[in-house]
Amino acid sequence: MKRRLQTLLGNAVKACIDKKLIEAEAIPYIEIDIPKDAGHGDYASNVAMVLASRAKGKLPPRRIAEIISKHISSGDDVLARVEIAGPGFMNFFIREDVWSTLLHDVDKLGDRYGASDYGKGKKIHLEFVSANPTGPLHIGHARGAVVGDVIANILKASGCSVFCEYYINDTGNQMNNLGKSVLFRYLELLGEEVEFPEGCYQGDYLRDLAKEIIAKEGDGYRNRNQEETIRMFTDYAASEILIGIKDDLKAFGVVFDNYFSEKDLYKDDGVAKLLAELEKRKFIYNDGETVWFRTTAFGDEKDRVVIRKSGEPTYFAADIAYHQNKYERGFDKIIDVWGADHHGYIPRMAACIEALGHEKDSLKIVLVQLVNLLRDGKPVPMSTRAGEFVTLKEVVDEVGKDAARYNFLMRRSDSHLDFDLELAKRQSSENPVYYVQYAHARICSIMRNADERGYKIPAYDEVDLSFLTLPEEINLIKAITRLPEVVEGAALSLEPHRLTFYLNDFAALFHSYYNKYKVLSDEEGLSRARLFLTKSILAVLSNALRILGVSAPERM
Repeated sequence: MKRRLQTLLGNAVKACIDKKLIEAEAIPYIEIDIPKDAGHGDYASNVAMVLASRAKGKLPPRRIAEIISKHISSGDDVLARVEIAGPGFMNFFIREDVWSTLLHDVDKLGDRYGASDYGKGKKIHLEFVSANPTGPLHIGHARGAVVGDVIANILKASGCSVFCEYYINDTGNQMNNLGKSVLFRYLELLGEEVEFPEGCYQGDYLRDLAKEIIAKEGDGYRNRNQEETIRMFTDYAASEILIGIKDDLKAFGVVFDNYFSEKDLYKDDGVAKLLAELEKRKFIYNDGETVWFRTTAFGDEKDRVVIRKSGEPTYFAADIAYHQNKYERGFDKIIDVWGADHHGYIPRMAACIEALGHEKDSLKIVLVQLVNLLRDGKPVPMSTRAGEFVTLKEVVDEVGKDAARYNFLMRRSDSHLDFDLELAKRQSSENPVYYVQYAHARICSIMRNADERGYKIPAYDEVDLSFLTLPEEINLIKAITRLPEVVEGAALSLEPHRLTFYLNDFAALFHSYYNKYKVLSDEEGLSRARLFLTKSILAVLSNALRILGVSAPERM
């Protein structure tokens, strides 16, 4: 319906421009939104105000809205009326008998309902999680993992080709510190007194790794060359930790197409060659001690170091090479999901994208804020200094994959999130994932009951939907028809929380309807119409939950 309105409104604007009734060089993008107040119509548009601003106030927006409304074709016959509100909003009221005809798409498309082809032909590289392999994934990584995974699902549902990748930061000081940390735990377990230097990692997982080495090799590394031992311990620990990361992500429903090692960027002097090429193009300069990227040429607040005084490349140098590698693999759009603490890193990455000769808008950054872990409303104490943190595995083991995924998506990714472990396990309407899944299970129960009573679930062309006249039924139909709009809007904005918001409201509409009215009654025509309606609701719940990577149980 939204697309149909965009077409109607676009044609009307074009007609007004052609007749020189309003001034515009081109038809603007037609935004169609759902008003918060149902009294303001089914849809609304601010196109008149957009046109008024471009025409520099030659006509007030209300007057432009009136002119456009007179040129909206009645040939489509879906509009009951158009109202002009406030400074020039156009509010659209859809004819009530039109809504039920839109259920034909639900019946025809089945498990494809909600999908679209807006992104057809787009090849997207999506990088997320990318935690250093220096320890298990914690609850902060968990939120980034599900945000990235559901963005991928939404984009795929919108027709895009999406390649999901985990970037392994397996070079630099943090990896050397990992090897040292395992060595100190190793020596400690062999009875030596060890004082951990600053920068080393804490946590029981390091003791476990050291125990594994002792079980395999005994005390053979006690008196070996320390530098060589640290390298060996680094490689062993990183490999084992990465195996654990992959296992934890898989249990969380997150599987990557590829794990890309930072080490690969340095093969054949790849990073050095790229920096040399950028230096020829005057984007890299040397002040005699340090090598800099001229990011200020692209709007950054200051230039950024790519090679330190020590001769060691910075993370930024590797990131430049990594992003160039993505483009060289043929991706036309790159999406990175980062922790919110990386916000200041965005301008320099945008600068390097432009310097590499790519469109600035071809890179999109999605920021994920911190998670506050609670238990019955009280904060769960954690100390990263002591290596005490709640892991992804612990959360999934305690509350389950479905509750964890759904609750991590209950807020915008760039806003802080309170995650209450006890609430996530509760089987009540207070727990949003239970509330939505219970709606699905309830409808499955209705379908089983209908089958036992000899009802055949009708197809669209086998049912008379004119029986569906209750306001609650019309509202449910409207909500059903909006799933494709929600999915496409989430894909355009890279905001997966839109889907959970939609499902929460949708489940509430269904539960309220179910508690007031019987689906199956003595009136066969009404029962068949309501059965078809509930079948359509079931399709929406099932399809939306699948995009979220959450199961749709038939019994609860």
